Amino acid sequence: MPIILDHQLREQIPHAAAEFPVRYYHDELSELPDWAGPFHWHPDFEIATAARNVLDYQVGQQHVALEPGESIFVNGNVLHRVRQASGGSPDPVPIILFSAAAIAPEHSVIHQKYIQPVARCDGLPFIVFRGGSGLHGEVNRLIQDTCRRLSEGAPCYEMAVQRNINSIFEYIFCNLKRFPRYEATRVQLKSQIRLQKMLTYIYEHYAQPVTLQEIAASAHISRSEAGRCFRTYMDCSPVEALIGYRLQTARRLLGERSLTLQEISAACGFHSVNYFSRAFRKAYGCAPGQDRSLGK
Repeated sequence: MPIILDHQLREQIPHAAAEFPVRYYHDELSELPDWAGPFHWHPDFEIATAARNVLDYQVGQQHVALEPGESIFVNGNVLHRVRQASGGSPDPVPIILFSAAAIAPEHSVIHQKYIQPVARCDGLPFIVFRGGSGLHGEVNRLIQDTCRRLSEGAPCYEMAVQRNINSIFEYIFCNLKRFPRYEATRVQLKSQIRLQKMLTYIYEHYAQPVTLQEIAASAHISRSEAGRCFRTYMDCSPVEALIGYRLQTARRLLGERSLTLQEISAACGFHSVNYFSRAFRKAYGCAPGQDRSLGK
């Protein structure tokens, strides 16, 4: 299931999440060029696992290598993305998203006493659960069991999932002072805010003609500074990020099979079908029509 983002780069959570505030995703990387996800953030906590290959999980400017079987906890409202760093086929990347409501109501003592200290810890954007034995091994076991139960959806799975998440969060809270801190400098925080503004502009205006000057102006900075921000965080130019999002959106529309290639090209901001086809082939290795015929 591909990651779908809203115009604020927050992951769109289905309405049913209000009934059970835990969601499970997998197979995202197979839908994306270079098996790399987009930068995004969301208010929910995220736990992801490297299933078969090494993953490069980028949180802010920090890069974390996850070996198979290892997991990462990403705090809420933190910029992050994942890229597969090894292997010849896309990793399923089991991902669990859950809100604080999965543990306790917002105004409860449990929320204030145990959840807020984690959620409001600016120096703790992520926690890595390495492989091996010990407590990290137990946490990884709980994560794997949670993914299995969410995938299977057997009777009473919600209660088992909630129990596992409570245990994982209890471990995080009890060891809060032991985890490494990653305090961002004032310059890094400013750059991240600028990047968020520019990405938001791209996601809101991708279907329209967009210039580098307009992207930079959305963050009230120069074109050169905009380029520096994107290179620092995303290793690409602002225009390349724009094209990448247009292509991701186009591929999703191809899967829906309700629009022609010309309509998809126009809807995604490409000035011609030929240019769209060339860019698509460069990113995905096949023409848009072939991608649709293969059912990808």
